[in-house]
Amino acid sequence: MIFNPSPLFKHPLRLILQVLAGREITLIIDETGDREKGSTTDYVKRQYIGNLGKIENGIVAVTAYGLLERMTFPLVFEVYKPKERLLEGDTYLSKPKIAVEMIRYLQKLGFRFKLVLADSLYGESHSTFIKALNELQLNYAVAIRSNHGVWLPQDQTVRQNRWRTFDRVFSDGSQQTRYIREIVFGRRREVQYWLITTDPNKLPGNSTWYVMTKITGVKFKEVGNIYGLRNWIEYGLKQSKNELGWADFRFTNYSQISKWWELVMSAYLLISLQAEVLNNIPDKGLHEPTDSVVSKFPEHQLWDEGTGWKNLLNNLRLVIQPYQFFNLLKPWLRVFPISHLSVGFFTLITLMNRMRGAIPDTSYSEDFLFSSA
Repeated sequence: MIFNPSPLFKHPLRLILQVLAGREITLIIDETGDREKGSTTDYVKRQYIGNLGKIENGIVAVTAYGLLERMTFPLVFEVYKPKERLLEGDTYLSKPKIAVEMIRYLQKLGFRFKLVLADSLYGESHSTFIKALNELQLNYAVAIRSNHGVWLPQDQTVRQNRWRTFDRVFSDGSQQTRYIREIVFGRRREVQYWLITTDPNKLPGNSTWYVMTKITGVKFKEVGNIYGLRNWIEYGLKQSKNELGWADFRFTNYSQISKWWELVMSAYLLISLQAEVLNNIPDKGLHEPTDSVVSKFPEHQLWDEGTGWKNLLNNLRLVIQPYQFFNLLKPWLRVFPISHLSVGFFTLITLMNRMRGAIPDTSYSEDFLFSSA
């Protein structure tokens, strides 16, 4: 196996496995690219940058996120190393090959996937990505290009079934009408092809999707919402980039860049761990369901009652404020010692550390993996 993440990020992966407690997740494969000036940074070259929608000078990483009941959490990432920028000892891997290595690695650790989602870069990689998913017997829903072709015997033809409507359900519970039709290449097979759009007459480019699925017994009403789950990766990357500073590194050496990304991913995971779904661990007893201290946190006047990732981030920021403020005041407390103020801060910080996000790991020598302070 070629893919092997650094030891630092192996600890969060163990933690996620504990939290999942054997539950299956949806795996979302994608890549994130960022514009970078110059050519001194490792693995930077002119290449397609997805968030810009065009070719620019930049660095690209393949990423894997998990999705469990509307909550995303990061799994692994790996930088894409262009052939022209390989360093001594590097091995060239295409993005689909990197994704395959990630999936094999995660399965070897014990992750269980009920579905894999990916965009057309991977959906069109039949000899690498799709072949591996079939070998691993994984269900998938992937985008394909509009000119996607399928080999057919001479006596078989392509037909497009009639348009049908379905309700596209979004993360906030709102719904919009969408249109879907199945495209059948010859005889219907286990692999199915779909055209999804907001307007069946005009087929607008920015709201029309060609999707290939291998999901036994899937219904047409389910396909659009299943593939729509891939939007969660856009949500996740937006949060990690804008809120946690994925692209804010000031290094040129990739070993340093990867450490920065590991810190961002760890922070992202810490926030996701506050979600109720990731604390509802069947028969494990890793969390007290009604912590008397934690139950008082929502009494803060700025507490965010929402349940989304950004809502959790807002609340976690409130939780760590006592630690931040104490470190700002500490130099003045050395000038003007006020013992009861110091004691009060220590007490408050101790209470804040009751926030979810630290799980003892009895399988390894480390006593803890994450701390909210």
